[in-house]
Amino acid sequence: MKNMIGITLAVLGLASIGLAQDVHYNFDSEANFAKYKTYKWVEIPGGVKLDELTARQLTSAIEAQLTTKGLTKVDSDTADLYIGYQAAVTQERQVDLYGGGYRMGPRWGGGMATATTTTLLIGSVSLDMYEVSPKQLVWRGVATKTIDQNAKPDKRQKNIQKGIAKLLKNYPPKKK
Repeated sequence: MKNMIGITLAVLGLASIGLAQDVHYNFDSEANFAKYKTYKWVEIPGGVKLDELTARQLTSAIEAQLTTKGLTKVDSDTADLYIGYQAAVTQERQVDLYGGGYRMGPRWGGGMATATTTTLLIGSVSLDMYEVSPKQLVWRGVATKTIDQNAKPDKRQKNIQKGIAKLLKNYPPKKK
């Protein structure tokens, strides 16, 4: 249960535009992205399940972006792409130093500094796209962000939408 709450917070909080957000993607340079027109949702084996509300919000945001990219959702196995996501949360320690410092001159000396530590929750969502035949990964994007645990539900929904838009900004990849 504790893990589910953390993952839910990760997904809900990861998408706010800001310095703490990090988005990466990679793709198969041999793949012909122009031929992909349809997709089907698949579950990634071993992936952690989100609560129903968060899963709906996340898939809705992804589907809206994929539609703007020219992809259509289908339920058949004849889709061009299989798409799935995974969510995870990790913890990092942040150390902040306050005060102190050194002075130079006739009264050279040092001051006292105070340190505080904070545990930050870092949420990540990875979105994978597999070509149906020959079942190989052709695109992967990962969004990571420090989580704001105090964000209100409407802010979380907007954050998810903004984050997914940023994640899929460079899909389909441009040919060089």
